[in-house]
Amino acid sequence: MFSCSRGPRSSAGAATAGGLPNTNVCPVCLGLPGALPVLNREAVAMAIRAGLALGCTIREHSRFARKNYFYPDLPKGYQISQYDEPLCQHGHLDVPLPDGSVRRVGITRIHMEEDAGKNLHGTVSTDASLVDLNRAGVPLVEIVSEPDIRSAVEAAEYLRQLRAVLMSLGINDGNLEEAASGAMRTCRCDRKGATSSARAARSRT
Repeated sequence: MFSCSRGPRSSAGAATAGGLPNTNVCPVCLGLPGALPVLNREAVAMAIRAGLALGCTIREHSRFARKNYFYPDLPKGYQISQYDEPLCQHGHLDVPLPDGSVRRVGITRIHMEEDAGKNLHGTVSTDASLVDLNRAGVPLVEIVSEPDIRSAVEAAEYLRQLRAVLMSLGINDGNLEEAASGAMRTCRCDRKGATSSARAARSRT
């Protein structure tokens, strides 16, 4: 998110999904001493664009905070995120349903944060785990919705509609699970980590 050309506060690596492990990294991504992040203007603009499209209020002042936890894929020992003062808040998305009705899903907030790396288990041997930091520091927009969804069908339709909005704005390339060059890894939904309509439907059944 942060001092590469790719993060919300960015660092220097090129954010490409599927590259060789640990080949698109930089001092900020790796959490090296003295490496300071700088806010990525383009990432902020994308987040604001998403907020406007979803009818959110855009805060004149927002704040980043450290979410401290220890995990192998987080070299700094904390994640740069937002919580009580997010960039966007109080929006909604009207979701057409198969029966012809429309479900309005409230958007609690849209906040920016940096992605962590990726743990790889069993790729070399069954008792070994590795860490790929290629996506560490990549900008993430997390969209937190209100508890307005009533069924698996509504959850799936909500994600389809949200994905279409984000793609039309050029914020995401349609793959909500991978970070790709030129697009934010945008929607990590807080329903058991559901990032696809199929997974959302399964998580609610």
